[in-house]
Amino acid sequence: MKLVQSLKVGNVLGEGVIWDHRRARFWWTDIEGSKLFRYDPVTEELESWQTPERLACLAPVSGRDDLVVAFASGFAFYQPETNTVDWIHKVESDNPGTRMNDGRTDRQGRFWAGSMTESPKEATYKGSLYCLGHDLTLSKHVKGLAITNSLCWSPSGDIMYHCDTPNRTIENYTFDTQSGTPSLERSFIKTDKGCYPDGSCIDADGFLWNAQWGGSKVVRYSSTGEVDLELEVSTSQPSCVAFGGADLNLLCVTTARQDMSEDQLASEPEAGNLLIYETEYRGLKDAEFVCRPGLG
Repeated sequence: MKLVQSLKVGNVLGEGVIWDHRRARFWWTDIEGSKLFRYDPVTEELESWQTPERLACLAPVSGRDDLVVAFASGFAFYQPETNTVDWIHKVESDNPGTRMNDGRTDRQGRFWAGSMTESPKEATYKGSLYCLGHDLTLSKHVKGLAITNSLCWSPSGDIMYHCDTPNRTIENYTFDTQSGTPSLERSFIKTDKGCYPDGSCIDADGFLWNAQWGGSKVVRYSSTGEVDLELEVSTSQPSCVAFGGADLNLLCVTTARQDMSEDQLASEPEAGNLLIYETEYRGLKDAEFVCRPGLG
């Protein structure tokens, strides 16, 4: 794999990268910088917007120009060009020590996002994984999470992958595609000591790619959990991955510079940048969020 672009965006906590096939752009967020980015890998046009609060994850909305997002405090429709927010659900307002974190759409176009415990002393309970349905109802699924991450689905959509990062274990679940319900949790992989599973995606062959915070690498796993390859990246905090481009062969990796000292930043000049690799692998088109007409 060849590094073909490094965008010097200096994200504090780059996250949530996705490929928007309708607009042919990458989207991602700097959570702690409260900024949203959009990038065209062909023209190299980079756009950014300051968001009204920290933005954790996002997805395009089918047939519309806005995005569905998880801000720190809940779910909303968001139009970055006008900075317009239409709130759908505030989440965990009784739990001030948590915020929303990783998320994406399942293969049927529901939008999922989980909350994480960022201030354990203030939190009255841990985070949970939520699903925003086509009718905009919100359901809660996996509970007791410290840091929700690695959310993605198999090509057929009947297996859901997810992790609680501090446990260093990505789980897989049997997923009912009709009801959108995960069940039968199983251990999929456990990462090496010091390597914490962050954002993941699935490629066209059903392999899972995982950014490993603290490990300076992205790892590709087979559907049965064997390590297929390791991509070394030039910074210690890779945070999320997505395939994009016209041929879906560009691997985009967000990184962070959170809590790094001046000496660490000097030794890791790529920290916080967006890294794009040309690969021999291909990704899958992520579903847009499907909202029933007349809602939102």
